[in-house]
Amino acid sequence: MGSTMDSAPTASTPFHDILGRVVGGEIVAPGQVRAALEAIKSGTVGEVPAIALLAGLHMQGRIMADPVELEAELRNRPTADAGMTAEFRDILDTALAGQALDAEMAQAAFDQIMDGQVSEGGLAAFLTALHMRGESVTELEAAVRAMRARMLAVPGLPADAIDVCGTGGDGLGTLNVSTAVAFVLAALGVPVVKHGNRALSSRSGATDVLLELGVPLPVEPAPIGRMVGQHRLAFLAATSHHPAMRHAGAVRRALGFRTIFNLVGPLCNPARVTRQLVGVFSPDWLDTMVRALQATGSTHVWAISGDCGEGRFIDELTLAGPTHACILEGGKVCSLRVDVQQAGLEPAPIAAIAGGTPAHNAQALHALAHGARGAYRDTVLLNAAVALHVAGRGNTILQGGVIDYAALRENIRLAADALDRGAVAAVLEAVRSFRADVPNTVTG
Repeated sequence: MGSTMDSAPTASTPFHDILGRVVGGEIVAPGQVRAALEAIKSGTVGEVPAIALLAGLHMQGRIMADPVELEAELRNRPTADAGMTAEFRDILDTALAGQALDAEMAQAAFDQIMDGQVSEGGLAAFLTALHMRGESVTELEAAVRAMRARMLAVPGLPADAIDVCGTGGDGLGTLNVSTAVAFVLAALGVPVVKHGNRALSSRSGATDVLLELGVPLPVEPAPIGRMVGQHRLAFLAATSHHPAMRHAGAVRRALGFRTIFNLVGPLCNPARVTRQLVGVFSPDWLDTMVRALQATGSTHVWAISGDCGEGRFIDELTLAGPTHACILEGGKVCSLRVDVQQAGLEPAPIAAIAGGTPAHNAQALHALAHGARGAYRDTVLLNAAVALHVAGRGNTILQGGVIDYAALRENIRLAADALDRGAVAAVLEAVRSFRADVPNTVTG
């Protein structure tokens, strides 16, 4: 289904501010609600953010009308219900009532979404309702099954390959940490098959930065296998390997806040890796993510969420505060916290790794690989040190469910050495020169 959002009006900053506050659970003033409704009626905001706001107000009990129908009525045009099956209409009503979907309803919902059977307005209302109520484990598992059933898998890669990725959705707009970690790991001989996406709820996703750097993003298994064989590294663009997600991409971009698909992406690496360092936007989801990966065959997982203070969390290990971790090793799941000071690194506020456009973030990653110092380097070192352990390389940092900080510091030293001796820069230049024999384009 092609997107109809490309030419839609863009929501104003004040409108998006109100939308963000409403979906975040805040009760905004009646005057602001009236202004937002007038903006919708005048056509100055797009269909997706308009319906999302109406869905949010409906979830708060401030409007009783159906959001999809009300948006059409305010614009004086036919309802968008024609873009939904009767079954999905019932599912949407259940979600808007704040009720969790049972397994059958959840599976039907995500199967229809990924087959392009749901209108953008209906999808906007559905994703907003799930976001505000809080997605259930049943809904997450259904979304993963639907996505995996339709992905372009990449077989034949090393059994001990690792993925380092995050959910996004933390709203902090930082430099690309896990992408840089992938280069460090490859320089240390660890096979990495990193799954990443374009920016959807941030300014610069992994795919955006890699395209800016000129790194190939092959789709076919043969060139991916050659790339891993030659350089211990390949990047899988989510939009190329999950074509069914094209039906949700435009809506996710127009919403601008994290949705259940932020959680689903890291659970659906097309290479079906069993080792993973996965960042999560909130510690509330760590255990769920780990157990979902365990249920789908993963053996070594660290799910992490860094505490940046003031109720903010980042989907990386952070220098800004303690990092919460949920760990799967040896068939057992445990939880702990990682203290940056005990790791031997200087604490730094999250603003110290503030990112920007893909060009800005790509330049920072290139400078890092060529010797730049500072909080970005230290953040990458911390994450790479833990990833080394998850990959079964370097030093074992977990002893009896407790962090061995001496071992962690030694892994940090190994990662720093790879940067200092130019090994990371060499990997970066080598993969940029890799010939995939296809244009370096990304679908979606």
